[in-house]
Amino acid sequence: MGFEFAETMSGTLELDAKPGTKHPFRFEIAVHAPSTREHLRTGRAQVTGVVHAPPLAAHADAEGSILIRPLGQRVIRYELSFLADDGKRYEVVGQKDIQLRRPLASWTTLPLEVLDENHRRVATCLTRFDYRNDWWSFMRSFRPA
Repeated sequence: MGFEFAETMSGTLELDAKPGTKHPFRFEIAVHAPSTREHLRTGRAQVTGVVHAPPLAAHADAEGSILIRPLGQRVIRYELSFLADDGKRYEVVGQKDIQLRRPLASWTTLPLEVLDENHRRVATCLTRFDYRNDWWSFMRSFRPA
């Protein structure tokens, strides 16, 4: 038996080609670990969802993985791939670095990079989990799978 949960992170996207211009950015993901035993061994789970990253993608299906190791390695790493409105594939990668001195900020802040098909950075993002508005729905989304 595994587990699943849903998470939404939102913030801003800044294209490297246009520094200083910020666009809204958001992703909504469903995390699925088919086996809790395997997840405990590897820390990995599958991710599917949607990325909203204008001007790259207004609403793009995304898939990838998440590494959840908040205690031993003190990281939660996200890797999401999506097809942009121009037909090019991009990857969003980043991680939460869990700090015991700053637990709330480190669990809710996620800096990201957007990489093109050649793994070159084209944008940066800074996202946050809105614990005031999304905490309850986040907690209710946890279930066995």
